[in-house]
Amino acid sequence: MKVSIITVAFNSELTIKDTIDSVKIQDYNNIEYVIVDGLSKDNTINIINEHHKGVLLSEKDKGIYDAMNKGIELASGDIIGILNSDDFYPDSKVISEVVEVFKKSNCQAVYADLVYVDEKVTTKIIRNWVSGKFNKNSFLFGWMPPHPTLFLRKEVYQKCGKFNLSLKSAADYELILRMLYKNQISVAYLPRVTVHMRAGGQSNKSIMNRLKANKEDRMAWEINELKPFWFTLYLKPLRKVSQFIFKR
Repeated sequence: MKVSIITVAFNSELTIKDTIDSVKIQDYNNIEYVIVDGLSKDNTINIINEHHKGVLLSEKDKGIYDAMNKGIELASGDIIGILNSDDFYPDSKVISEVVEVFKKSNCQAVYADLVYVDEKVTTKIIRNWVSGKFNKNSFLFGWMPPHPTLFLRKEVYQKCGKFNLSLKSAADYELILRMLYKNQISVAYLPRVTVHMRAGGQSNKSIMNRLKANKEDRMAWEINELKPFWFTLYLKPLRKVSQFIFKR
């Protein structure tokens, strides 16, 4: 199976090389690497041109999720994964192990675990996101898998759609909710860390950002004509507390 990995970048000169290198070291030999750049104004494009040999699109976009949608359109692989420009794979076997799960379970999606690391000292773990096995009803209790670990068959995007651009911070949550909860695609869990993410996400930088994200989380349910429990969207941020306590 051909695997397409999409990286969206904008002014990512400090981190993009780590991301690219982590893809280049993968021992799986059928990878298409697509980078979508939003017309970076720093040295990002020069770094990409020096170290990246795959597909590159550099043009103005309407934000990160619009750029991801462009990458999905460009991707020709059977399986699509998204690796952000400040994230990286921790070792060379991530993609081969993901593909093995797809083959064994004949599923439509695979997700795994993720750790947040210090922005500068990437060996220092800040949070440990252990997803656990999939249960549809877990969504009602604030659960979701980390989006950067999620790999989907291209046919799922074709059937269920791409990212909803009406959402600014919860488009990944809405997409996962739509595919796993509403459309009930077949899912398998790979119980290992597949992505290291640098800490500092926009939705968690302030109380106001968290409130905006919570409002969009609610919209994600409404858009799909789904009804959460009254406490569902309060549990979603609360579940993150354990990620700081139980560090791997």
